[in-house]
Amino acid sequence: MKKRFTIVYSFLFALTFLLLTTMTEHAEAHSVLQNGSEGPAVTDLQQQLVQLDYLHTAPTGYYGPATEEAVRQFQAEFSLGVDGIAGPGTLHKLKEVKQMARVVHGEARGEPYKGQVAVAAVVKNRLHSSEFPNSVEGVIHQRNAFTAVHDGQYALTPDSTSYQAVRDAYQGWDPSKGATYYYNPAIATSEWILTRTPSHTIGKHLFAN
Repeated sequence: MKKRFTIVYSFLFALTFLLLTTMTEHAEAHSVLQNGSEGPAVTDLQQQLVQLDYLHTAPTGYYGPATEEAVRQFQAEFSLGVDGIAGPGTLHKLKEVKQMARVVHGEARGEPYKGQVAVAAVVKNRLHSSEFPNSVEGVIHQRNAFTAVHDGQYALTPDSTSYQAVRDAYQGWDPSKGATYYYNPAIATSEWILTRTPSHTIGKHLFAN
């Protein structure tokens, strides 16, 4: 009975977190932040830029020249129009990066850095595969896609290493070697996942297609 309650509680916690996060991120994605802007939205933007190593000062809540330059660097590396303005497109991409960082942190924290980049690369590889949804949110929230989404670990705050892993994956580093699946063979319970063609192992994860 206690185990069942714990599972239900974890599910409800994860569901509530996802709903609140989606509502907040949807509102943020429709705002425009630029030189002279200030407030909590700017602080959140700066915190992500710090995590990604584009901004090298503490968040102030004021959108000044340093933030503008950091946004330009982010836009350039993520194939966005470079104008230094955090409009809907830039904020949406930052949202996707945050979502991927949550997956990396929830699924692979404690793994070698190469393995964390590989997990981020798997999400990216799924985006380019016709077998999966064509959006980051769709890939991450596809049913039974990632354990961390279902057990609540996706709700944990990702660290800078997780963000850096996503950045490296977007820049073309793919330690997964094109894999669209990974699992820990020591604890995997799904018989289906064991039917996938294995490629190689990084840390505790075996990568496969």
